[in-house]
Amino acid sequence: MAEKRPKRQIRDRSRLRKGLSIVPSLFTIGNIFCGYYCVVSAYRGNFDYAAIALGVGAILDGLDGRIARLTKTTSDFGVELDSLADVLTFGIAPAVLAFSWGLAAIEDIPADITQHVQTLGWLATFGFVICGALRLARFNIQTKKPVEVGGKRYFVGLPIPAAAGLVASVVHFFKNPILLVGSAMLWYILVLLIAFLMISTVRYYSFKEFDLGKPGPRMTLFVTAMLIALIVFYSEVVLLTMAVIYVSSGPIAKLWQLVSRAHGWFNRTHGRESENVT
Repeated sequence: MAEKRPKRQIRDRSRLRKGLSIVPSLFTIGNIFCGYYCVVSAYRGNFDYAAIALGVGAILDGLDGRIARLTKTTSDFGVELDSLADVLTFGIAPAVLAFSWGLAAIEDIPADITQHVQTLGWLATFGFVICGALRLARFNIQTKKPVEVGGKRYFVGLPIPAAAGLVASVVHFFKNPILLVGSAMLWYILVLLIAFLMISTVRYYSFKEFDLGKPGPRMTLFVTAMLIALIVFYSEVVLLTMAVIYVSSGPIAKLWQLVSRAHGWFNRTHGRESENVT
Protein backbone atom coordinates (compact mmCIF):
# COMPACT_ATOMS: atom_id res chain seq x y z
CA MET A 1 0.00 0.00 0.00
CA ALA A 2 1.22 3.51 -0.82
CA GLU A 3 2.02 5.70 2.10
CA LYS A 4 -0.49 8.42 2.84
CA ARG A 5 0.87 11.92 3.19
CA PRO A 6 0.16 13.67 6.48
CA LYS A 7 -2.72 16.13 6.28
CA ARG A 8 -0.52 18.86 7.71
CA GLN A 9 1.99 18.46 4.89
CA ILE A 10 -0.77 18.67 2.30
CA ARG A 11 -2.15 21.82 3.95
CA ASP A 12 1.31 23.41 4.03
CA ARG A 13 1.81 22.74 0.32
CA SER A 14 -1.62 24.15 -0.45
CA ARG A 15 -0.84 27.33 1.49
CA LEU A 16 2.55 27.63 -0.20
CA ARG A 17 0.96 27.30 -3.63
CA LYS A 18 -1.64 29.95 -2.78
CA GLY A 19 1.08 32.27 -1.55
CA LEU A 20 3.17 31.73 -4.67
CA SER A 21 0.14 32.38 -6.90
CA ILE A 22 0.14 36.01 -5.75
CA VAL A 23 3.73 36.68 -6.84
CA PRO A 24 3.12 36.78 -10.64
CA SER A 25 0.10 39.07 -10.10
CA LEU A 26 2.28 41.41 -8.03
CA PHE A 27 4.68 41.74 -10.97
CA THR A 28 1.70 42.42 -13.26
CA ILE A 29 0.43 45.11 -10.87
CA GLY A 30 3.92 46.62 -10.93
CA ASN A 31 3.63 46.63 -14.71
CA ILE A 32 0.33 48.53 -14.46
CA PHE A 33 1.93 51.04 -12.10
CA CYS A 34 4.69 51.67 -14.66
CA GLY A 35 2.07 52.45 -17.30
CA TYR A 36 0.26 54.81 -14.94
CA TYR A 37 3.52 56.50 -13.95
CA CYS A 38 4.42 56.92 -17.64
CA VAL A 39 1.12 58.72 -18.36
CA VAL A 40 1.49 61.04 -15.34
CA SER A 41 5.14 61.80 -16.17
CA ALA A 42 4.30 62.54 -19.80
CA TYR A 43 1.62 65.05 -18.78
CA ARG A 44 4.10 66.72 -16.43
CA GLY A 45 6.73 66.95 -19.15
CA ASN A 46 9.10 64.40 -17.55
CA PHE A 47 9.48 62.51 -20.81
CA ASP A 48 12.69 60.65 -19.95
CA TYR A 49 11.18 59.32 -16.70
CA ALA A 50 8.12 58.23 -18.67
CA ALA A 51 10.30 56.35 -21.17
CA ILE A 52 12.26 54.65 -18.37
CA ALA A 53 8.98 53.59 -16.74
CA LEU A 54 8.02 51.79 -19.95
CA GLY A 55 11.35 49.96 -19.91
CA VAL A 56 10.80 48.82 -16.33
CA GLY A 57 7.28 47.75 -17.26
CA ALA A 58 8.67 45.61 -20.10
CA ILE A 59 11.01 43.85 -17.66
CA LEU A 60 8.15 43.16 -15.23
CA ASP A 61 5.98 41.94 -18.09
CA GLY A 62 8.64 39.43 -19.08
CA LEU A 63 9.06 38.20 -15.52
CA ASP A 64 5.45 37.62 -14.46
CA GLY A 65 4.79 34.89 -17.00
CA ARG A 66 8.11 33.14 -16.39
CA ILE A 67 7.58 33.17 -12.63
CA ALA A 68 4.06 31.79 -13.04
CA ARG A 69 5.39 28.91 -15.16
CA LEU A 70 8.30 28.21 -12.81
CA THR A 71 6.04 28.12 -9.74
CA LYS A 72 3.28 26.32 -11.67
CA THR A 73 0.75 28.96 -10.65
CA THR A 74 -0.56 29.93 -14.07
CA SER A 75 -4.27 30.78 -14.11
CA ASP A 76 -6.91 32.28 -16.38
CA PHE A 77 -7.15 35.24 -14.01
CA GLY A 78 -3.42 35.95 -14.38
CA VAL A 79 -3.64 35.71 -18.16
CA GLU A 80 -6.52 38.20 -18.33
CA LEU A 81 -4.86 40.58 -15.87
CA ASP A 82 -1.61 40.46 -17.86
CA SER A 83 -3.46 41.25 -21.08
CA LEU A 84 -5.22 44.25 -19.51
CA ALA A 85 -1.90 45.45 -18.11
CA ASP A 86 -0.34 45.27 -21.57
CA VAL A 87 -3.10 47.42 -23.05
CA LEU A 88 -2.37 50.12 -20.48
CA THR A 89 1.42 49.97 -20.22
CA PHE A 90 2.29 49.20 -23.85
CA GLY A 91 -0.76 50.65 -25.59
CA ILE A 92 -2.20 53.74 -23.90
CA ALA A 93 0.92 54.87 -22.02
CA PRO A 94 3.32 54.99 -25.02
CA ALA A 95 0.58 56.61 -27.12
CA VAL A 96 0.21 59.41 -24.55
CA LEU A 97 4.00 59.73 -24.37
CA ALA A 98 4.34 59.89 -28.16
CA PHE A 99 1.57 62.47 -28.46
CA SER A 100 2.87 64.72 -25.66
CA TRP A 101 6.52 64.48 -26.69
CA GLY A 102 5.73 65.35 -30.31
CA LEU A 103 3.73 68.48 -29.46
CA ALA A 104 5.43 69.78 -26.32
CA ALA A 105 7.78 72.26 -28.03
CA ILE A 106 5.76 73.60 -30.98
CA GLU A 107 3.36 75.87 -29.13
CA ASP A 108 4.86 79.04 -30.65
CA ILE A 109 4.03 77.93 -34.20
CA PRO A 110 0.94 79.46 -35.93
CA ALA A 111 -2.33 77.97 -34.76
CA ASP A 112 -3.45 76.62 -38.15
CA ILE A 113 -0.22 74.62 -38.60
CA THR A 114 -0.32 73.38 -35.01
CA GLN A 115 -3.89 72.19 -35.54
CA HIS A 116 -2.87 69.97 -38.48
CA VAL A 117 0.08 68.52 -36.56
CA GLN A 118 -2.13 67.92 -33.54
CA THR A 119 -4.74 66.16 -35.69
CA LEU A 120 -2.05 63.90 -37.16
CA GLY A 121 -0.81 63.23 -33.64
CA TRP A 122 -4.30 62.26 -32.47
CA LEU A 123 -4.79 59.91 -35.44
CA ALA A 124 -1.35 58.31 -35.14
CA THR A 125 -1.43 57.70 -31.41
CA PHE A 126 -5.05 56.53 -31.40
CA GLY A 127 -4.14 54.15 -34.22
CA PHE A 128 -1.29 52.89 -32.05
CA VAL A 129 -3.71 52.10 -29.21
CA ILE A 130 -6.22 50.37 -31.48
CA CYS A 131 -3.60 48.30 -33.29
CA GLY A 132 -2.04 47.34 -29.97
CA ALA A 133 -5.40 46.13 -28.66
CA LEU A 134 -6.03 44.18 -31.89
CA ARG A 135 -2.55 42.66 -31.66
CA LEU A 136 -3.21 41.47 -28.10
CA ALA A 137 -6.63 40.08 -29.03
CA ARG A 138 -5.11 38.10 -31.90
CA PHE A 139 -2.32 36.85 -29.67
CA ASN A 140 -4.78 35.67 -27.02
CA ILE A 141 -6.74 33.73 -29.65
CA GLN A 142 -3.60 32.18 -31.11
CA THR A 143 -2.38 30.97 -27.72
CA LYS A 144 -5.58 28.93 -27.29
CA LYS A 145 -5.00 27.08 -30.56
CA PRO A 146 -2.69 24.05 -30.96
CA VAL A 147 0.88 25.23 -31.54
CA GLU A 148 2.21 24.38 -34.99
CA VAL A 149 5.71 23.08 -35.57
CA GLY A 150 8.03 26.01 -35.11
CA GLY A 151 5.12 28.17 -33.95
CA LYS A 152 6.81 29.08 -30.70
CA ARG A 153 9.83 30.52 -32.47
CA TYR A 154 8.01 33.47 -34.02
CA PHE A 155 5.35 36.06 -33.25
CA VAL A 156 2.87 37.06 -35.96
CA GLY A 157 3.08 40.84 -36.02
CA LEU A 158 5.26 43.12 -33.95
CA PRO A 159 4.73 42.39 -30.22
CA ILE A 160 3.19 45.34 -28.41
CA PRO A 161 6.00 45.56 -25.79
CA ALA A 162 8.52 45.89 -28.64
CA ALA A 163 6.41 48.61 -30.27
CA ALA A 164 6.25 50.52 -26.99
CA GLY A 165 9.97 49.89 -26.52
CA LEU A 166 10.82 51.65 -29.78
CA VAL A 167 8.74 54.68 -28.78
CA ALA A 168 10.37 54.77 -25.35
CA SER A 169 13.91 54.30 -26.70
CA VAL A 170 13.53 57.19 -29.16
CA VAL A 171 12.28 59.49 -26.39
CA HIS A 172 15.01 58.27 -24.04
CA PHE A 173 17.67 58.91 -26.69
CA PHE A 174 16.65 62.47 -27.61
CA LYS A 175 15.05 63.39 -24.25
CA ASN A 176 14.16 66.94 -25.31
CA PRO A 177 10.83 67.20 -27.16
CA ILE A 178 10.60 67.85 -30.89
CA LEU A 179 11.11 71.47 -31.98
CA LEU A 180 10.27 71.42 -35.70
CA VAL A 181 6.92 70.80 -37.38
CA GLY A 182 8.46 68.53 -40.01
CA SER A 183 10.13 66.41 -37.36
CA ALA A 184 6.85 66.14 -35.44
CA MET A 185 5.04 64.94 -38.57
CA LEU A 186 7.78 62.39 -39.30
CA TRP A 187 7.51 61.21 -35.70
CA TYR A 188 3.79 60.57 -35.95
CA ILE A 189 4.25 58.80 -39.29
CA LEU A 190 6.76 56.52 -37.55
CA VAL A 191 4.18 55.85 -34.83
CA LEU A 192 1.65 54.90 -37.52
CA LEU A 193 4.20 52.58 -39.15
CA ILE A 194 4.83 50.86 -35.81
CA ALA A 195 1.06 50.48 -35.35
CA PHE A 196 0.75 48.87 -38.79
CA LEU A 197 3.54 46.39 -37.99
CA MET A 198 1.61 45.23 -34.91
CA ILE A 199 -1.40 44.12 -36.97
CA SER A 200 0.63 42.86 -39.93
CA THR A 201 1.53 39.22 -40.62
CA VAL A 202 5.26 39.96 -40.48
CA ARG A 203 6.98 37.41 -38.27
CA TYR A 204 9.30 38.31 -35.40
CA TYR A 205 11.58 36.00 -33.47
CA SER A 206 10.12 35.25 -30.03
CA PHE A 207 13.25 34.07 -28.13
CA LYS A 208 11.02 31.50 -26.39
CA GLU A 209 13.42 28.71 -27.28
CA PHE A 210 16.26 30.42 -25.45
CA ASP A 211 17.00 28.12 -22.50
CA LEU A 212 19.76 28.89 -20.02
CA GLY A 213 19.79 25.24 -18.99
CA LYS A 214 21.25 24.16 -22.32
CA PRO A 215 25.03 24.16 -22.86
CA GLY A 216 24.91 26.57 -25.79
CA PRO A 217 23.11 29.54 -24.17
CA ARG A 218 25.37 29.23 -21.12
CA MET A 219 28.18 30.51 -23.31
CA THR A 220 26.11 33.62 -23.99
CA LEU A 221 25.85 34.56 -20.32
CA PHE A 222 29.05 36.59 -20.58
CA VAL A 223 27.71 38.45 -23.61
CA THR A 224 24.44 39.07 -21.78
CA ALA A 225 26.30 40.45 -18.77
CA MET A 226 28.31 42.76 -21.01
CA LEU A 227 25.12 43.91 -22.73
CA ILE A 228 23.56 44.74 -19.36
CA ALA A 229 26.68 46.72 -18.46
CA LEU A 230 26.48 48.62 -21.74
CA ILE A 231 22.82 49.42 -21.07
CA VAL A 232 23.73 50.76 -17.62
CA PHE A 233 26.46 53.08 -18.94
CA TYR A 234 25.19 53.84 -22.46
CA SER A 235 21.46 53.18 -22.20
CA GLU A 236 20.42 55.77 -24.79
CA VAL A 237 22.47 54.37 -27.68
CA VAL A 238 22.23 50.68 -26.78
CA LEU A 239 18.47 50.58 -26.18
CA LEU A 240 17.67 52.54 -29.33
CA THR A 241 19.96 50.30 -31.39
CA MET A 242 18.38 47.14 -29.97
CA ALA A 243 14.85 48.44 -30.56
CA VAL A 244 15.56 49.51 -34.15
CA ILE A 245 17.26 46.20 -34.99
CA TYR A 246 14.38 44.12 -33.62
CA VAL A 247 11.57 46.20 -35.16
CA SER A 248 13.30 46.27 -38.56
CA SER A 249 14.23 42.57 -38.46
CA GLY A 250 10.71 41.48 -39.39
CA PRO A 251 10.28 43.62 -42.54
CA ILE A 252 13.86 42.88 -43.64
CA ALA A 253 13.30 39.12 -43.29
CA LYS A 254 9.99 39.42 -45.16
CA LEU A 255 11.62 41.42 -47.95
CA TRP A 256 14.46 38.91 -48.20
CA GLN A 257 11.93 36.10 -48.47
CA LEU A 258 10.06 37.87 -51.27
CA VAL A 259 13.29 38.61 -53.15
CA SER A 260 14.39 34.97 -52.80
CA ARG A 261 11.06 33.75 -54.15
CA ALA A 262 11.21 36.19 -57.07
CA HIS A 263 14.79 35.15 -57.79
CA GLY A 264 13.83 31.47 -57.73
CA TRP A 265 10.83 32.10 -60.00
CA PHE A 266 13.04 34.04 -62.44
CA ASN A 267 15.62 31.25 -62.54
CA ARG A 268 12.97 28.60 -63.16
CA THR A 269 11.29 30.65 -65.88
CA HIS A 270 14.61 31.58 -67.53
CA GLY A 271 15.71 27.95 -67.40
CA ARG A 272 12.55 26.77 -69.16
CA GLU A 273 12.94 29.41 -71.88
CA SER A 274 16.55 28.35 -72.44
CA GLU A 275 15.46 24.71 -72.80
CA ASN A 276 12.78 25.69 -75.32
CA VAL A 277 15.29 27.65 -77.39
CA THR A 278 17.76 24.79 -77.50
